[in-house]
Amino acid sequence: MNRKLDWLKEAEGELKAARDLLSTGNYSWACFTAQQVGEKAFKAILLGLGKYSPSHNMVDLLKEIMLLMNVPADVVKASNTLNRYYIPTRYPDSFSSGAPVDQYSQPDAKEAIDLATAVHDFARSTVRPPGTPAP
Repeated sequence: MNRKLDWLKEAEGELKAARDLLSTGNYSWACFTAQQVGEKAFKAILLGLGKYSPSHNMVDLLKEIMLLMNVPADVVKASNTLNRYYIPTRYPDSFSSGAPVDQYSQPDAKEAIDLATAVHDFARSTVRPPGTPAP
């Protein structure tokens, strides 16, 4: 059973969660959740192409995708930025001092969500072509 639509649906749910986190001032978690949107969107694409990767590294996932299809430059750029939000948004030892909650701002979270939206939109158009209803 191909679960590409489940991965895409989870990415959609997490995009909503990232927006909710932004609206409540949880900027580091909004950035992390935006990364999760991108990662899960890429996994949906890979499953749609008949591949699977357990990786959490968006750059590595993107390399696998790019072997199989063309990817717009804005999605490539988005993945490079979002990939950097996987670990440091959650672990204090990612910085010489201070907690992640003190390291990220509203503009960071807004940018992360915009980038995640671009990746998600690309995945949606790839996994569920226009005109195809949601399950």
